[in-house]
Amino acid sequence: MPVSTHAGDSMRTLSLLASLLLVVACSPNAEHTTPARPVRTVVATVEQLAPEVSYSGEVVARYVTPLSFRVNGKLAERRVDVGSRVKPGQTLARLELEDLNLNAASQQAARHAAESELARAKAEYDRYVQLREKKLVSELDFKRIETALRVAEAQYEQALAQSRVFDNQASYGQLTADAAGVITAIQAEVGQVVGAGQPVMTLAKAGEREITIDVPESRIDELKKAAEILITLWANPDVAYKGKVREIAPDADRVTRTYTTRISILNPDDAVQLGMTATVSLKGVANAGIKLPLTALYQIGAKPMVWIVGNDEKVSLREVSIGQFYDNDVVILSGLNGGERVVTAGVNRLVEGQHVALMEAP
Repeated sequence: MPVSTHAGDSMRTLSLLASLLLVVACSPNAEHTTPARPVRTVVATVEQLAPEVSYSGEVVARYVTPLSFRVNGKLAERRVDVGSRVKPGQTLARLELEDLNLNAASQQAARHAAESELARAKAEYDRYVQLREKKLVSELDFKRIETALRVAEAQYEQALAQSRVFDNQASYGQLTADAAGVITAIQAEVGQVVGAGQPVMTLAKAGEREITIDVPESRIDELKKAAEILITLWANPDVAYKGKVREIAPDADRVTRTYTTRISILNPDDAVQLGMTATVSLKGVANAGIKLPLTALYQIGAKPMVWIVGNDEKVSLREVSIGQFYDNDVVILSGLNGGERVVTAGVNRLVEGQHVALMEAP
């Protein structure tokens, strides 16, 4: 059967076209271009950076004293309330004094009785001295009278001491302030029976003021090395006071694992009131470093990385080590020398060697 000439020509034409397409596709001049991805960048700059961290705390008095009576009794009167300012020697509260006064009077009577007995014993002793000189009494009788005098003297001294004790106890029925300050708490009310040493109220003494803060155990060393401590009040944030670490608790709180720390205010004024909320800022020693936005970090596993834009506008990854965080920035400790152009926006959509287009800063 003869082959169709027309069909043969068609086959040859298709073969020729396929060959031409294959040659064009494999030609070195054929390029697959990908649009450059737009990114925002900053130039890494070395600067002097001082690590800074802030804590919230409360203004407290350095010396806080629980006040209590030194004797038992029923609270008859309380003359101050929470917030009252007191002066040294001011009467704050009073117990019912009837029993205390009766005890004091009883001891006064016992003292007078001992004093009278001592006078009688002394007169008897003086009489026996004269009789002894005249050889009218035996030595044994004289020793007996002499011993009676010594007993009377001792009993008088005992009664005198007891009388003074009960006199003091009568005065202990008045609770007075031992220093100027502010009453910060009331623990007993009128009519309540209180024991000796039981706190009745709390006095925050005037003078030194401190800020109490809770510091995580991981930052204790940073706290000790702080080059400067500044304190600002939430009520007046424009005024800064200098501070100094006075005390760090020897053990951490079992729940929060933080250490209660007291910061002394070195230059307080009348604006610093008890109970105010304050911010304590710790500034460390300044060191050279590079600060970048947090958005510049790209994480691969546990390794922090940044994208570097080369002169050919292609990106490459570089591993860095990071330090302290500042709000929305982070300090780069190593990995950058300064002068590199670092991608700060769009880091999660880049690949190694990708061509990028630099966007202008907003």
